[in-house]
Amino acid sequence: HFKGYEVGFAGWDDEMKKGIVYNYSDRLPGKYYVYDFSSKEAIEIANPYYWINEKDMAYVKPIGYTSRDGLTIHGYLTLPKGIDAKNLPVVVNPHGGPWARDGWYFNQEAQFLANRGYAILQMNFRGSTGYGKKFWEASFKEWGKKMQDDITDGVEYLKKEGIADPKRIAIYGGSYGGYATLAGVTFTPDLYACAVDYVGVANLFTFMKTIPPYWKPYLDQWHEMVGDPKKDSLLMAEASPVLHADKIKVPLFVAAGANDPRVNKAESDQMVNALRNRGIEVEYMVKENEGHGFLNQNNQFDFYGAMEKFLEKYLKTKQP
Repeated sequence: HFKGYEVGFAGWDDEMKKGIVYNYSDRLPGKYYVYDFSSKEAIEIANPYYWINEKDMAYVKPIGYTSRDGLTIHGYLTLPKGIDAKNLPVVVNPHGGPWARDGWYFNQEAQFLANRGYAILQMNFRGSTGYGKKFWEASFKEWGKKMQDDITDGVEYLKKEGIADPKRIAIYGGSYGGYATLAGVTFTPDLYACAVDYVGVANLFTFMKTIPPYWKPYLDQWHEMVGDPKKDSLLMAEASPVLHADKIKVPLFVAAGANDPRVNKAESDQMVNALRNRGIEVEYMVKENEGHGFLNQNNQFDFYGAMEKFLEKYLKTKQP
């Protein structure tokens, strides 16, 4: 019934004779069906995203490359529909978590950016889940270091393949992806033309101090996986982008929620102030009624509209 799609179950009847199944793909957010196990008949019952025509959406291609220390890094490349995949402006989009992962499914942001003519690179850097314990443990105390190298190596892979225009590469991410964005323009300042930091960490010391109460039971775990401010102060100082803001030289767009309990707004304030004091151009969007990520639809429109204009300004026109 659903060749070429991923399929999952949402529920069954008491006799286990019928089930509610859903199918999805890189170009389809998902549809729901009642499936009869006896007749093997599937009847569509709901299409929550009826306005999306999958034929108009971009394909997401699984890719892989080798990190500089020999790990295989898996990822996904979304290319603009109907455009030759050569010398394109690219948005590098590391996921949040960081102990999470990207997958082969419909991604609203990737489709939005591909529709605007950008190639989108998402990679499951070391620490991403689904690749075993050793791959996860390889990320411990590697924020801004080997984890960031995996992202950089992905950019170099796209350049080597001729897909990316080396002068038109941006990095954008939220939460840990926001941290990776700041680390990218700080520790590899010549790699990117511009960056968008969405609710990202800028200072590992202040981030640890503002861990919300419901994370306190996990604080020892965070000290082991990210760093202990007392035992690992040098390591954390090296990995905190705001402490090396003097290296940043490309335009930055920062977005934050005033009520963010996970990544305090002060993280964004520190970075914005450090750059503005040096005369670096920073666009700063703060939404007073938001937390860790914008949920209000109007705020989402504002953010993505502003990001679209920002990327258009710095990526679409080839830099000299």
